[in-house]
Amino acid sequence: MKVNRNRLNRAIALFDELNSKDPNREVINGKEQSKELLYAHRVTTMLKSYVSNPSEILQLAARCQHVQRWKVGRRSFPMTKTGYYQWRKKLRDFHAHTAEKILREVGYEESVIDQVCSLVKKEKLKTDIESQTLEDVVVLVFIENYLEDFINKHSNFDENKIMDIVDKSLRKMTIKGRQTALAMLESKSGSTLSWYTSRCQYHK
Repeated sequence: MKVNRNRLNRAIALFDELNSKDPNREVINGKEQSKELLYAHRVTTMLKSYVSNPSEILQLAARCQHVQRWKVGRRSFPMTKTGYYQWRKKLRDFHAHTAEKILREVGYEESVIDQVCSLVKKEKLKTDIESQTLEDVVVLVFIENYLEDFINKHSNFDENKIMDIVDKSLRKMTIKGRQTALAMLESKSGSTLSWYTSRCQYHK
């Protein structure tokens, strides 16, 4: 499908407008930014670095997969493993529903809307190449931008617990994704992640 650049840009602008309202902020290079807007930009940047000429559908899904995430709070669900999965399911449905409204507003066909929503909801993660690609990108963004902070905030976790978390993330990736992730981890020499690759089950 040929990319409709004008329509794509309008959809992205509307996703960004929603995410700019995130009350949660991060300070990057001395500048305060909306957390989910920053995340969306990071996913888009990683996608374009990881994939040559990503499809319009993949670009849309990348930009909206966390749209207005703050509106569905974790504490709205039981603080149990079951509650966590219920929350994640609710988030995916919420993001897809929000994306659907935006995509319909800018004039996308139902077939495109369905494909974007399917990617956001991870409905075909094990069988669809674009769903697998988006999962690779999401994990790479986590490793590049959020993993060290996660480890620092959970200083009560021992190395085995951290190993398990990272291994589970890598397990969901393609071979290319794992290779890219390991190279990324190896590049963080001297960081809190430097010990990981020597013990990782995927490291060869």
